[in-house]
Amino acid sequence: MELHRFAHRRTPPAPVSPPGQGLTRRQMLLGSLATVGGVAAASALAGCAPAASASGARELAYWHLLSGGDGVTMAGLVDQVNGMGNGYEATQTVLAWGAPYYTKLAMASVGGRSPDVAIMHASRVAGYAPGGLLDPWDLDLLAELGVRESDFLERVWAKGGLEGQQFSIALDSHPFVMMYNLDVAEQAGVLGPDRQLAPIESPEQFLEVARAMQAVTGKHGLSYGYLGDGAQMWRLFYTFYKQHDADFDLSGNTAVVDRDAAVSSLQFIQQLLDGTVATASGDYGTAVSEFMSGESGLFFTGVWELPTAKSSGLAFDAQPIPTLFGTPAAYADSHAFTLPHQSSPDPEQRRASYQFVADLLQNSFGWAEAGHVPGFQPVVQSSEYQALVPQSHYAPAAEILNYDPEAWFTGSGSDFQNYFLETVQDVYLNGSDPAEGFDAFVRRVNVQLAKPNPV
Repeated sequence: MELHRFAHRRTPPAPVSPPGQGLTRRQMLLGSLATVGGVAAASALAGCAPAASASGARELAYWHLLSGGDGVTMAGLVDQVNGMGNGYEATQTVLAWGAPYYTKLAMASVGGRSPDVAIMHASRVAGYAPGGLLDPWDLDLLAELGVRESDFLERVWAKGGLEGQQFSIALDSHPFVMMYNLDVAEQAGVLGPDRQLAPIESPEQFLEVARAMQAVTGKHGLSYGYLGDGAQMWRLFYTFYKQHDADFDLSGNTAVVDRDAAVSSLQFIQQLLDGTVATASGDYGTAVSEFMSGESGLFFTGVWELPTAKSSGLAFDAQPIPTLFGTPAAYADSHAFTLPHQSSPDPEQRRASYQFVADLLQNSFGWAEAGHVPGFQPVVQSSEYQALVPQSHYAPAAEILNYDPEAWFTGSGSDFQNYFLETVQDVYLNGSDPAEGFDAFVRRVNVQLAKPNPV
């Protein structure tokens, strides 16, 4: 989030349709193009109409893309808040992660069948709000229900803003962090007096620590899987790139980047992938298995792997990735609540939707237990959260997080990270020239910058 810019745009965005107005020409065009392309018609999607159950509770349609353990946790939270008797009954619709979800969400908005509330990655909001696919939040109504801007970290709140309006409210932050094996760290002599990993403050020191851990495990010091996975490649690169205090600006016709910072970051990643510190050719699943079985001492991963680590029985802890290049920084994204566009929303239905979101935010401790850092800071600041380990140890990563560079084609589940895979994987895998790989990536990004936002 690079300290957030509220919508630096290459071209002026189309006006956002306020609640109560019909579809814009751009929305209608998007709908027709998607239909021609074979996307399911919005009328076939589960929508929501203002309704009340026999008990008088408003029936809410809630869409998200959370599956696996996250899906189970979210289902429990929805059951919890439904049981609070606050005038709604939310029903979940879980859709496939990535492009299928975002396509269906867009089609639902243009077709008049949008859900009451939907989860989006905060990094995708910049591509959706300008086209009128999202309605802005009424901050006065949120405040009435106990949710205010001051309840969120500045960077996290700002990411949901666009041209003076708030289009998403963060449920969480899920940063890229570093887990470590406590037994291996102790044998390697790299624990501090507090039984946490001693501070690491330079690339050279990191390599020393990782090699000391490799001497204990006999296999690798660090588990990091990236093969065929542009997201994993980008998460680590962008963490180190931002630690150089480098900008990555996509607001103009061409990308404005710091080539020296990029090359330095890629050269260090090549040093990590030397077959001793970390394998040169591991995929994500291999990295998870290696760390959980005690065959490495360190693990670069997202906070979403916390349940896996806990169920493994491993003695471990976690922290933000050490600051190796001068500026504390971590890659992250957020799951955020949005209001998909409705032409004429029912006021009572909308109020029930706000109450539902407020209740989920204020009761997100269960989400924290599953690993994510709650966006609602009163939960993070509670004594219950501070007692959670390792969650409270890596929570500071949310204070230094950086979302994807802002453009219509970036963000989780987009093609942006695939462009990085296509152009830079050979730098990771075969030691190809970092400058050439990064230059190819920038050229690919510039091709996209030359195109208008199709939404």
